[in-house]
Amino acid sequence: MRPLTIVWSTDIHLDHLDPGAVHEYAARVVVAQPDALLLGGDISHATRLRDDLDRLAELVPLPIHFVLGNHDYYGGSVDAVRASVADLTGPPLGWLPVSGPVRLDDGLALVGHGGWGDTRNGDFARAPILSDYLAIEDLVGAAGRANVMAGLTDRDALRRRLDELGRDAARTLEPSLREAAAGSRHVIVLTHVPPFPEAAWHEGRPSTPPWQPGFSCRAIGDLLREVATAFPDRRFTVLCGHTHGEGHVEMAPNLEVFTAAADYGTARINLVRWDGEIPRIQFG
Repeated sequence: MRPLTIVWSTDIHLDHLDPGAVHEYAARVVVAQPDALLLGGDISHATRLRDDLDRLAELVPLPIHFVLGNHDYYGGSVDAVRASVADLTGPPLGWLPVSGPVRLDDGLALVGHGGWGDTRNGDFARAPILSDYLAIEDLVGAAGRANVMAGLTDRDALRRRLDELGRDAARTLEPSLREAAAGSRHVIVLTHVPPFPEAAWHEGRPSTPPWQPGFSCRAIGDLLREVATAFPDRRFTVLCGHTHGEGHVEMAPNLEVFTAAADYGTARINLVRWDGEIPRIQFG
């Protein structure tokens, strides 16, 4: 029996690719002969996300499991974007927060949520103004921004909203994560925002404290530690992106995190191979 092969891509930003490049990416996925495609967020942006997902499903005749990233909300609101994909419970397209645990193989389950940079790691007082705070309707309102040059007029309100989004991500993921852990010896957790600052890789090293608030999700990190401790005989492999840097870190004997690199204008392919024991990650 051949090993299970999965293509994992994150931060592909289809809105930065011309149609020919999208077709070329889809062709590379198909040539890899995977059993499934995982999309780890930052697929497109709000006004064209659903169209880009539908088009990709036409080009890639495989189960596609995905989570959303911060860029997927650009030009829209959190609720509206999520409503636009809420009916995608798979196959062929499965939005993991609603599709729940997915059995990929005997002993291997998949769960996921995009998470959010929830400000609880690092130093938010010195954090830079991210494009998120200027391009996502909920955050523009929370920050009290009058215009781009005005910056943020209510950093405390923005912090509260980001923290709410992080807590919501963890609450949504928890039932699926615990169910998967109870029924499978190995769980792949697909997310967008690194759940630990140690996994927020940038140019070969973890992000510095001013960048960690926007580039790590403490709420999901805390949840992963808790569940990994509660299920010591299970292994958890986290796949994330967001920082566009590549790295790997072991957070506990049964919990490791892989962060994939990305570049605007290039959709990378990473491979996950499962031989029945441990998923092997091959960065592209």
